[in-house]
Amino acid sequence: RVSFLICCCNSSAYSSPRSGTRKVICEANYFWYRCAAVRCLPQPVGLHCSEKNLIDRKISAEMRETMRKKELALEVIERLKKEYPDAACSLEYDQAWKLLVSVRLAAQCTDARVNVVVEKLYEKYPDVASLAAAPVEEIEKIVHPCGLGNSKARDISACMKMLQEEYAGRVPDDFDGLLKLPGVGRKSANLIMGDVFGKPAIVTDTHCIRLCNRIGLVDGIKEPKKVEMALWKIIPPEEGSDFCHRLVWHGREICTARTSPYCEKCCLQDICKKKI
Repeated sequence: RVSFLICCCNSSAYSSPRSGTRKVICEANYFWYRCAAVRCLPQPVGLHCSEKNLIDRKISAEMRETMRKKELALEVIERLKKEYPDAACSLEYDQAWKLLVSVRLAAQCTDARVNVVVEKLYEKYPDVASLAAAPVEEIEKIVHPCGLGNSKARDISACMKMLQEEYAGRVPDDFDGLLKLPGVGRKSANLIMGDVFGKPAIVTDTHCIRLCNRIGLVDGIKEPKKVEMALWKIIPPEEGSDFCHRLVWHGREICTARTSPYCEKCCLQDICKKKI
């Protein structure tokens, strides 16, 4: 498909005297050339030396920027490790399914409140089977203090039913399997993968997105999935989960959102994009 696109762009552009066709060729060749650089494919026909130099400069600039962000990321990781050596998930749980429940309840609610509410929930429904069999109305009465009680209760009920019926009451240990569960998105699935199963994960919650933009690890990206994809390129896989937990702690204690950040106390002050 790529080569067909390039052939079409080349043939139509070179046969037309209209202005702007050179840009079409250059952009199309740039896309193809990047693929060729990775796959060792032949250079597209009609790639002029000036275009090749432009493409080389673009690729070199992108590579330099990626390397710069990788170096910055490693430095940030090391400094946050020293600052928050014991950082971990603030949601309390002792079984994987309980973290699933807590993560759903934590949407637009503090972790501290969730930890209190789930005690009553688990006292009445101590396992997956009992919670799956519980009426949604009864679940809602208990989780109501977390806000959005009806939708959260419905998701929790449906999720526990699926675990009981399709996974014998166990939480799946693969990312795609987790995403199939009601009420589970990429953030929740990554949290389960990292904290429960010890697998590479990047949890892009509000703290992560805000701080990564502020520090300069990503540039003006606010969509969680796009931030996650950008961070996968610069964060060592084995560091992702703990790094995100440390960002949460740092966001709560130093780089706050509701008040002015305490930059004078920040361990990243001299390398933070916002301050530089």
